[in-house]
Amino acid sequence: MKEVIEFRACVEAIEGGYEFMLAYAAQGRDKESASTPVRGHLESMSAALGSIGAAVEREIDAAAGANKEQLTAYASVLEDDVSRAKVAVDVVLSVPSIGSQVVDNLNASIHLRALLTSIFLIDEALRVS
Repeated sequence: MKEVIEFRACVEAIEGGYEFMLAYAAQGRDKESASTPVRGHLESMSAALGSIGAAVEREIDAAAGANKEQLTAYASVLEDDVSRAKVAVDVVLSVPSIGSQVVDNLNASIHLRALLTSIFLIDEALRVS
């Protein structure tokens, strides 16, 4: 049975991973080391990406606002962004030693940026629903 992860926990894992990656990319490392947990952050981010679709659906179902129809429609946009971003994160995870340059390229990816914007939008819309 798959563990149920709440929407806000998914958001925190994704945002936290992105913030860590920004700092990691600036370090100019050729390869990862045991002292920098970049792989762990990316693994947490990937797991959150694998759970956020179902989590946002549960949030929308629990929302009391009149905008449920619009939120549901936007959840499909979010799901597309999640799919693309997860593939990008998983590509980086497949690299034997994760250096700053590959992380910098991931950070700059339009897929990751679209995902973050979609998360921020739906998170705020859910908060005011």
